[in-house]
Amino acid sequence: MARPRDPFRAWKLALWVYAGTFFFVLYAPLVTIAVLSFNDSEITGFPIVSFSLRWYRVVFANPTLLSAFGHSVAVGLAAALLSTALALGLSLAFRHDFRGKGLLLNLVLVPVVIPGIIGGIVLLIFFGYAELRSALMTTVLVAHVNWVLPFAFLTLYPRVHRFDHTLEEAAMDLGAHPRQIFLHIVLPVIRPGIIATALFAFSLSFDEFIRTVFVVGEERTVPIQFWTMIVDRLAPELPAMAVVIIVVSMAAALLGFTYQRRADAAGT
Repeated sequence: MARPRDPFRAWKLALWVYAGTFFFVLYAPLVTIAVLSFNDSEITGFPIVSFSLRWYRVVFANPTLLSAFGHSVAVGLAAALLSTALALGLSLAFRHDFRGKGLLLNLVLVPVVIPGIIGGIVLLIFFGYAELRSALMTTVLVAHVNWVLPFAFLTLYPRVHRFDHTLEEAAMDLGAHPRQIFLHIVLPVIRPGIIATALFAFSLSFDEFIRTVFVVGEERTVPIQFWTMIVDRLAPELPAMAVVIIVVSMAAALLGFTYQRRADAAGT
């Protein structure tokens, strides 16, 4: 007896084709860059001459690249800490009703909808009028916090908003002060969400380029150094450098997802 024809066979096939196309477009460029990073050739591209770690050794032996990497890590950590602290304060404040709450929320989220190049130009003009010299821990850090803060807030606010208020009320009934309630009750519960937010913020700051290029000074970050190397010449170590950047960003993001799951498990 013949098997009945599956009426959804065409739809399933179309779904598989769509999924395959989606993942190919998404990951094929990454796989290509990873393969080219091991190509022992002075020319960036195919064919593959031989597989080697030569260009990774060049990247990690280049003091300019290592300096740029250190700058990106330093700015990323500072931006992550500041953005997370500000996002935490805003999230705690938004648990209560106050005048102008809706307006303040919209102002916090404005940088998300402003195109990066417009944001960079606005920051450049602002720092020019303020006569502030371009430097990593001034103009670049402000630009990164301006970009990262809305995402940090959107990541952390739902966690803080879902916190059970009855726990705080019970602590207050027992005579606990607001500072004690925050440090010993609220903070331990939302800590995984705070760490996840900081890791996401670091990843965003580490990869930021568009706004940075308008306000950076002599000290370059990794994306700026990467762009400079592309403009000057297509250096053969660029694929290896790109893989290093991707690995750092993915590691921070994966750690963020890990702590996010912990926050979900904790109910915040």
